Amino acid sequence: MIDTRTAPLRDHPKARPSTPRPKLYPEWAKRGWVYAALVLAGAATVLPFAWMLLGSFKTQGELLRRPVTWWPQDATLDNYVRWFTELHIDRFFMNSLLVAVVTVLGNLLFCSMVGYALAKMDFAGKRILFLGIMVTLMVPGVVTFVPLFVMVSKLGLVNTYPALILPFLVSPLGVFLMRQFMMGIPESLIEAARIDGAGELRTFTRIVMPLCGPPLATLGILTFLGSWNNFLWPLVAAQSEEKYTLPVALSLYSTGQNATDYGLLLAGAVLVITPIVALFIALQRFFIQGVAATGIK
Repeated sequence: MIDTRTAPLRDHPKARPSTPRPKLYPEWAKRGWVYAALVLAGAATVLPFAWMLLGSFKTQGELLRRPVTWWPQDATLDNYVRWFTELHIDRFFMNSLLVAVVTVLGNLLFCSMVGYALAKMDFAGKRILFLGIMVTLMVPGVVTFVPLFVMVSKLGLVNTYPALILPFLVSPLGVFLMRQFMMGIPESLIEAARIDGAGELRTFTRIVMPLCGPPLATLGILTFLGSWNNFLWPLVAAQSEEKYTLPVALSLYSTGQNATDYGLLLAGAVLVITPIVALFIALQRFFIQGVAATGIK
């Protein structure tokens, strides 16, 4: 009779070497599924833009033809020529550029100043002020649309550039973005500047702002995108062709009373999104850094 208490350890079931279980799927197969999913997602994202670009070179008859053709059978530049000759898109482009640039500059300045005050300065009501800014993030823009138009109308600013710019010079999201980033700036830098005799304005411009490159780029891209694509407010506030922006002109001139000129619409859409794509490609590194640094999901 064998005493199990003194049996060799090698005879114990737990001491026996376990054979590794065979993998159901090899590593290359798992990567293949991941790459396939990424390719499908990328194709689903790119295909509408490809259709828009190719359709802008088609005639109205080809766009309405069935079955649908991807590649233009009779490629033409008439849609783009009409925008630059008959419809004078350069005027609408300059209006959109002016409104977007001034709005971006205003947000970069004022949102940074408010963010600095909330992050690095102590004053009465600071927490209440920040809470109020966060609450405004949850208020839909449609709720304030009519009161905002009434206020602009009472000031006599309808159909002017200030009406298109002033309501958007400061955004709650921009304040939150800058405040979150500035909270991560070491207090020792701010205190050292104050000990050296620098005022708050000099500390803000010489110490804080040079460190805020990524969030400023992120805020600039988001603000430019929102201003460039804004349609409803310019449609109401701009009441003459001289003040129309690109989205308004695109909607009014490509859609008639009885039919829609799809070729003209697609060509205009290409012209509208091209500056945005170029801006994002140029600043995408700063955009990613800014989003990562501020913790925005």
